[in-house]
Amino acid sequence: MRIVILSGLSGSGKSIALHMLEDLGFYCIDNIPAALLKPFISFTVRSPEPTYERTAIGLDARNTAAEIASVPQLIDELKRSGLQVEVIFLIAGEDELLRRFAETRRRHPLSTADVGLREAMALERRLLEPVVSAADLVIDTSRMGVHALREIVHQRVEQRAADRLSITFESFGFKDGIPGDADFVFDARALPNPYWEPGLRNLTGRDPAVMHFLATHTHVGTLIADIARFVRARVPEYQASNRGYLTVAVGCTGGQHRSVYIVERLAEDFGGEFPNVTARHAGLPDTGMFRARPRAAAAT
Repeated sequence: MRIVILSGLSGSGKSIALHMLEDLGFYCIDNIPAALLKPFISFTVRSPEPTYERTAIGLDARNTAAEIASVPQLIDELKRSGLQVEVIFLIAGEDELLRRFAETRRRHPLSTADVGLREAMALERRLLEPVVSAADLVIDTSRMGVHALREIVHQRVEQRAADRLSITFESFGFKDGIPGDADFVFDARALPNPYWEPGLRNLTGRDPAVMHFLATHTHVGTLIADIARFVRARVPEYQASNRGYLTVAVGCTGGQHRSVYIVERLAEDFGGEFPNVTARHAGLPDTGMFRARPRAAAAT
């Protein structure tokens, strides 16, 4: 049996992610009181119905602080019992959340006549801190559209095999800020920058001319090897702690050339060794933003 607990900040895309899980065949229930989480899961475990073999549960901040604080302990108990339980938490930057609420004109679930939007958002972050601390996967949706979010849920949740670590290498531009969902962050800004080559400026790290330019600089290969060595040393630690997801971010100034090239090389390298490897490029258009690396394909 597989149980996904989906939580996150209001406006971060929880409904979209839960609908995607429903499309993938999960039995979904949203906005369940935290106090009912344990009895509901007990019911699904005991039920002979195949409907509940893959269940996704939406959990938000409309609970008491004590109820939310009990969630991590319950998750530990469920994992120790042998159930495949994953906690996915969605976040987004404050400015982006404010923009989304302004566009949709929705009311924040914790806002009242005496509690404004910013105050409600801050309260929600504090309330949900125990859940995000227990999360197996944190997804920063600040710069994601609907299709990109649906794709990442599909790539990282649906295609992850049981007891297999899902590894994502993502490129980004420091000009846009560091991704909030990264477990490890590496800086490629000290490397030669193709942006200053007129013929390469409008290309990306996937284009052969940029790839050739970067491959001729030994410092680039050295950084890739250093990152790969560091990440490989961390994989057994994540596996030993039953972590389902590992996200490694590599940044350059604009997220277009150096970081993209490095992420592609890392995904190719690790894809020949691990079954669930994905490359993501936050600084590139949504098309082709996520690319799974099948083991056999990457090894050729």
